[in-house]
Amino acid sequence: MNISIDVLKKLREETQAGVADCRKALEDAKGDYDKAKKLLVERGLEKATKKEGNETSEGIISSYVHTNGKVGVLIELNCQTDFVARTDEFKALAHEMTLQIAAMNPKNVEELLKSDYIRDTKLTMQALIKLSIAKLGENITVSKFTRMTLGE
Repeated sequence: MNISIDVLKKLREETQAGVADCRKALEDAKGDYDKAKKLLVERGLEKATKKEGNETSEGIISSYVHTNGKVGVLIELNCQTDFVARTDEFKALAHEMTLQIAAMNPKNVEELLKSDYIRDTKLTMQALIKLSIAKLGENITVSKFTRMTLGE
């Protein structure tokens, strides 16, 4: 099957999947862009499931202070290698996690992971992490977080 370079490029940009994975998904979907995108997500989630349990000894501590200066969050987000910890994708995930904590005030990591993602209620925070695992190729875990509110 002949796959258009433009379609391949568009799919890669949208999903962040590798070129070979995008080409294979488009071939398997017989050129149907939406089917190919769905296949990439499913395959990525399968890969993410295989990564669960891998040791996460690297990572970052990320912070967020709400614009009113009355709510602040610190989170320790872990991954397997320092290389992934320095990527923009990983840092963006950490930022999204801090925003979620500031907005929803979960009591613990388990409650945070089960909560609906504030930007897309079709996803839980655990599902958001799994999507990042699929893109980055490493296990990602939340070790701990702290939320502070002025006066509490």
